[in-house]
Amino acid sequence: VQLQASGGGLVQPGGSLRLSCAVSGLTFSSGTVGWFRQAPGKDREFVVAIRLNGAITRYADSVKGRFTISRENAKKTVYLQMNTLKPEDTAVYYCAADRSSWITGAMPNAERYEYWGQGTQVTVSS
Repeated sequence: VQLQASGGGLVQPGGSLRLSCAVSGLTFSSGTVGWFRQAPGKDREFVVAIRLNGAITRYADSVKGRFTISRENAKKTVYLQMNTLKPEDTAVYYCAADRSSWITGAMPNAERYEYWGQGTQVTVSS
């Protein structure tokens, strides 16, 4: 299984970015894909995840109403649309996947994800 994250960049506060996570080697009809982020000097934190069968999602409170996760089955890609970005959203964003379809309560646990992408930098600054 390989994950390729892309779409990061520099954006002004209030702006938007869309991250992509291309997934290969994983049956896209089951499993869980999540986004995590890590800012300098801070621990990795959960952002959002989606269960591929049924599209059940879970969001961190800090991004609810601003970020949206979606998937495109034909391209085996999961997207993270980030709107109204704030400086505190600055971090390296990682996508992760696991073959198991986790319940929402388990989704924020990074240790449950077996596969990880390389990360993409998001910088929110004026």
